[in-house]
Amino acid sequence: MKQHVVSALVENRAGTLSRVSGLFSRRGFNIDSLTVGETEDASISRMTIAVTGDNAVLEQIIKQLGKLVDVIAVRELDPSSCIRREIMLVKIAADEKTRPAAIEVAGIFRSRIIDVSPSTITIEATGDIEKLDGLLLLLRPYGVLELARTGLVALERGSLVLSIST
Repeated sequence: MKQHVVSALVENRAGTLSRVSGLFSRRGFNIDSLTVGETEDASISRMTIAVTGDNAVLEQIIKQLGKLVDVIAVRELDPSSCIRREIMLVKIAADEKTRPAAIEVAGIFRSRIIDVSPSTITIEATGDIEKLDGLLLLLRPYGVLELARTGLVALERGSLVLSIST
């Protein structure tokens, strides 16, 4: 079992997300991460879907997605030829004694401090999942008070493009 990333171009209209997520639930597939946003064409959205399973599960997902009316194009993104990123906001406990060390950890991961209060700091981090998990591991001892992650977004490297004609 491995994680697969599927990219789909879909019609940007009401009900599309519900139909796609419904397909997964009807088939008993769990979505690890689902990110949706408008593309350069406002009538089309890009869905980035991370799902764990074997190759048969992946093949079934791609076939079923391709049958949905709202889906324009769909394919798996090869990990070796795509760029994957996620954004994480994490609020940790940090008083005047622990704050400098927490800020140093954030700096090592090229993260930004976006809010400071007398008892907390909030950090914004962008990167691949492993980087964010590593940062989170080092921040946990301070006390994670809140955490929000966007989910995975991905694009293929170079001239590879998922388009309407794909």
